[in-house]
Amino acid sequence: MKEQDCILLTTIAEEQNITKAAQRLFISQPTVTYRLQQLEQDYDIKIINREGNKISFTPEGQYLLDFSKNQLIELRKMKDHLKVLKKDATGTIRIGVSSNFALYKLPPLLKKFLEIHNKIQVKINTGWSSEVVHLLKNNEIQIGIVTGNYNWFGEKKLLNEDPITIISKRPFEISDLPYLPMISYQPNNLIRKTQKPTNPLSQLVSNWWQNNLKTAPLVIMELDKVETCKEMVQNNLGYSILPKSCLTPDDSFYTYDLKDENNQNISRKTWLLYRESSLELATVSNFINYMKLKLITEH
Repeated sequence: MKEQDCILLTTIAEEQNITKAAQRLFISQPTVTYRLQQLEQDYDIKIINREGNKISFTPEGQYLLDFSKNQLIELRKMKDHLKVLKKDATGTIRIGVSSNFALYKLPPLLKKFLEIHNKIQVKINTGWSSEVVHLLKNNEIQIGIVTGNYNWFGEKKLLNEDPITIISKRPFEISDLPYLPMISYQPNNLIRKTQKPTNPLSQLVSNWWQNNLKTAPLVIMELDKVETCKEMVQNNLGYSILPKSCLTPDDSFYTYDLKDENNQNISRKTWLLYRESSLELATVSNFINYMKLKLITEH
């Protein structure tokens, strides 16, 4: 199959809509339909079923889609390796980053990196850390920056530790928390319940609560966005427990960092994940070395 056909099928699968796929590929809807018909004729199969605006892949179409995804991965690897053979420190780095790190930490770091390596392009995917790990395992990205502990058997470097802190608009005593309204930060909890994703942050908070308080929290909201939690607290609707890195100098909250039994901060770890083989690429190696130097020296 041609690379364009692989891209066509994966885009249709991602958009679940022919018209949207055409718009994303900057081609007309009839062109997409025509190319699908040509593929069906070439392989003597039916690729998709249509029911109104909804589409679904047939078993044969799903096989062709899976083949296309693998083909695109191999093509990317081939292009990257050719750059290595040319000793060309240019090209694109594909990075997956947890949403909070992308929002609060990554922009200034990325800006300085690109000022130093101005011939490198960076493609960023953001999402929950569990999603970033999934992309890395599938070779869809070369580098992952995640918070929390996940199963990864490649290279893993600790970038920093982010204390977990209670924020409130009013002074509070720890013993009073069970009787105060809690705005619970539940990342990836609202839109993916059927997948039951891991939530390391919630587990850290739950363990601390069980070790320090005998009464369950009075949860009045469960929100999956840090900024929404902060805004609710800002309006004096309750307190919340968040990663401290999400606070800015403009925030005016009373805070308390969670402590363990040894009076040490309970922190969420941020990890840099990659494969050792990726270091053969000068672009990837440059970024990893920059991140390790920049963040490890700061913390």
